[in-house]
Amino acid sequence: MTQSFQALVVDQTQDGEVQAEVRSLETDSLPAGEVLIRVAYSSINYKDGLAARKDGNIVKSYPFVPGIDCSGTVVSSEDSRFSEGQAVLVTGYGLGVSQFGGFSQYARVPADWVVPLPDGLTLREAMIFGTAGFTAALSLYRLEQNDVAPEKGKVLVTGATGGVGGAAIALLHKRGYHVVASSGKVESHDYLKALGAADVISREEVYDGAESIRPLAKQLWQAAVDPVGGKPLASLLSQIAYNGSVAVSGLTAGTKLPTTVLPFILRGVNLLGIDSVFCPYDTRVAIWKHLGSDWKPKQLEQLVEREIGLGDLPSALEDILAARSQGRTIVRLAD
Repeated sequence: MTQSFQALVVDQTQDGEVQAEVRSLETDSLPAGEVLIRVAYSSINYKDGLAARKDGNIVKSYPFVPGIDCSGTVVSSEDSRFSEGQAVLVTGYGLGVSQFGGFSQYARVPADWVVPLPDGLTLREAMIFGTAGFTAALSLYRLEQNDVAPEKGKVLVTGATGGVGGAAIALLHKRGYHVVASSGKVESHDYLKALGAADVISREEVYDGAESIRPLAKQLWQAAVDPVGGKPLASLLSQIAYNGSVAVSGLTAGTKLPTTVLPFILRGVNLLGIDSVFCPYDTRVAIWKHLGSDWKPKQLEQLVEREIGLGDLPSALEDILAARSQGRTIVRLAD
């Protein structure tokens, strides 16, 4: 049976500009997939902001529904792994990139993208984490695979007021690490300490803006979670202790990395690329189970800056691109 619903649709105007507005759609207009989900919550991630821009290099054809994550309940499934009424979540793969995404009251996706909601998480809590929180958790997972441990020293989190950064602080604190947060927002220090940061430093203490970056500097951190990239990452690599690791997941400071091989061959530093989009399914499920149990921070609700509806999305997407957000913006899709 066809169902009418509301979604945020990004479309191209006659003069070639891109605009986002709430429209009514029919479930028959959704792309192919084995699982139809009634969406309860989504969240805003940096990539969603790019999807609403003409030069964002995310959307390939219009009209399009962005939103790279969602949680909700199964309406129907052609795959025996999922049943009507089951609580599920989807992050990554092509959601909100190559296929209509989560800023919609209904979503249809391939069954292989769907993760059962783990015990210990509500649908709303799953989207407090969302893609950003999952990326932070995957960063922690990869760091610990490379022998990072609480007793070995301080862990730095850059871009700390963003979605990945804030979640990383809370998760690392939960695991017993001494967390140092780096931020350019002086007014956010209390917020970062409430999430679990033992210390807060300015972003200039990581990278002072110099054109030339020293390949090796004083060894300050056993590890770092970095959603920033660019020259700040190059500077950060020079500060990592022997056999330490950096988990990099973002590029807000740029894609170029002006470093040398010296941190890697003289100090054994590991640069770990974090890709939450095509993370193997078994690893994905295991990490979500951790997020519902032993990794779930007490400060989870403090990650939420605001909860909005569909109509508030256009301005909220502009905010995340302009770095006017602190923490997570949750999008409520249920009536």
